[in-house]
Amino acid sequence: MIAVYILVGLVAGLGLGFVIRQQLAAKRVGTAEARAEKILEEAKNKERELLLEAKSRSLEMIDQAKKQEAEFRGQIVRFEERIDRKEKELENKSQQLDRQKTDLEKRTEEIKQIQEEIKELRAKQLQNLEKIAGMTREEAGRVLMDSAEKTVKEEMLSLHKKLLEQTREEADREGRNIVAQAIERVASEVTSEVTTTTVQIPSEEMKGRIIGKEGRNIRAFEQMMGVEILIDDSPDTVVISGFNSIRRHIAKQTLEKLVADGRIHPARIEEAYEKSKAEINEQIKQAGEQAVYELGITSFPPKLVHLIGRLMFRTSYGQNILRHSVEMAKLGALMAEEIGADAQITKQGALLHDIGKALDQDLEGTHVELGRRVAEKFNLDKRVIEAIASHHHDTDVTGKSEAAQSIEAIIVDACDNISGARPGARKDSLENYLKRLTDLENIANSYEGVEKTYAIQGGREIRVFVRPEKLDDYGCQKLAREIANRLENELKFPGEIKVHVIRETRVIEYAR
Repeated sequence: MIAVYILVGLVAGLGLGFVIRQQLAAKRVGTAEARAEKILEEAKNKERELLLEAKSRSLEMIDQAKKQEAEFRGQIVRFEERIDRKEKELENKSQQLDRQKTDLEKRTEEIKQIQEEIKELRAKQLQNLEKIAGMTREEAGRVLMDSAEKTVKEEMLSLHKKLLEQTREEADREGRNIVAQAIERVASEVTSEVTTTTVQIPSEEMKGRIIGKEGRNIRAFEQMMGVEILIDDSPDTVVISGFNSIRRHIAKQTLEKLVADGRIHPARIEEAYEKSKAEINEQIKQAGEQAVYELGITSFPPKLVHLIGRLMFRTSYGQNILRHSVEMAKLGALMAEEIGADAQITKQGALLHDIGKALDQDLEGTHVELGRRVAEKFNLDKRVIEAIASHHHDTDVTGKSEAAQSIEAIIVDACDNISGARPGARKDSLENYLKRLTDLENIANSYEGVEKTYAIQGGREIRVFVRPEKLDDYGCQKLAREIANRLENELKFPGEIKVHVIRETRVIEYAR
C-alpha cells in the first residue's frame, strides 16, 4: 500500500514539475520576444534618424555645389571680360605702332636730307676755314692732334703720378711692416769675419824647420795640401796662399799642429794632415747638421747636409755664407708666414741659394748653375730650384717665365738683398765702392737729354738733371723708369736704388 502511495506521489510530482517547467518556458519566450521587438523598434528609429541626417547633408552639399558653380561662372565671366580688354588694348597698341612706324620712316627721310645738307654746309665751312686759316684740312688736323696729344699726356702724367705714388706708399708701408716684423724676430749677429790665411810661429828659427833641408818639408807640405806657403820677412808669421778655402783651413790647422809638436818632416806632415782633414770634415758635418736642425729641416739627405756645412768656410765681402744663408732662411720663413707662402719651401730655398759656392772652387761653372744642378740631383722641390736659379736675377721673375709663379723664389731674392745690405753685414773696398758709383753715373749719362748725374748716399740714390728743352714731364717719367730697369738688369746691388730725375726751368729777366 505504501508502495502505491509512493508511486502515486512520484507521478503527481512529475506532473507538477512538468507543469511548472512549461510555465517557466512560456515566461522566458515572452520576455525574449519583448526584447526583440524593442530592439527592432530602436533600429527603425535609428534608421529614420540616419535617413533624415543623410538628406540634410545632401541638401547642404547641393547648396555648396551651387555656390561653387556660381563662383566659377563669375570667374569665367571676369576672365572673358579681361581677355576682351586685352584684345582691345593690343589692337590700340598695334595701331599706335603702325602710326609710329610711319612717323619714323618720315623722320628718317628728313634726317637723311638734313645730313646731306650738313655735309654740304660742312664742306663749304671747311673751304672757308682753310681760306681764313691759310692751312689745309690735314694741317689743321695735325695741329689739333698735337694739342690733344699734349693735353692727354699731361692728364696721363698727372694720373700716372697719382696712382704710382699711392701704389708706392701702400707697397712701401706693407713691405716695411713685413720686413720689420721679420727682422725684429730674427736675432742675428753682425758678421765681419774674414778668412784667415796666416799662422803665428813661436820664433824665426821655426821658419827654417818648416822649409826643411833643401826645401824638402815645404815642398811635401805644399804638394800634399794643394796650397802655397809664403815665408817672407814678416816677423813670426807664415802666410798660406790657396784658392780653395777648405784646403787653406786644413793647411792652416796642419801647420799649427806641426808647429806645436816641433817635429816637422814628410811623414809627420802626412800624419798631421790626415788628422786635420778628419777634424775639418767633422766640423763641416756638425755645421751642416746644426744649420738644418736650427731651421727645422728634416728632409735633406746626409750628402746635401755635408755640402751645406762646407759653406762655413766660404765668405762673401767678409760675410760668412753659412750664417748668411741661415739668417736668410729665418727672415724668409717669417715673411712667407705673413703673406701666406710656403715657409718650409722658402727656408729650403734660402738655405741652399748659395750651395753652389760649396763646389765652385772644385768644379767649373757659376755658383748659381752649380747650385741648380745640385738641387736637381737631389730631386728637390721645383720651387726650391727656382729660388736657387733666380736669386741673382738669372731668370725672369716678372711674370714672363715659370719662375715668376713661385712667390717663394721672390722672397728668397728679397731676403738675400736684406741680409747682405744690413749694417755690418759685408765689407767693401774703396775700389769697388767707386766703381759702383761710376757705373751708376755712366748708365744715367748714356741717355739723351741728361745734363748732369750724381750718385749719392753710397750708391743708393742717383740724381739725374735733364735739359728742360729736351725732355718734358712725361719724358722725365719715362726716363726714370728706363734708368731703373737698366740698373736692375745690368748691375748687382743689395737693397734698392732711388732714381731721382730733376727737370728745372729758370727764366731770368732784368727790369731797368
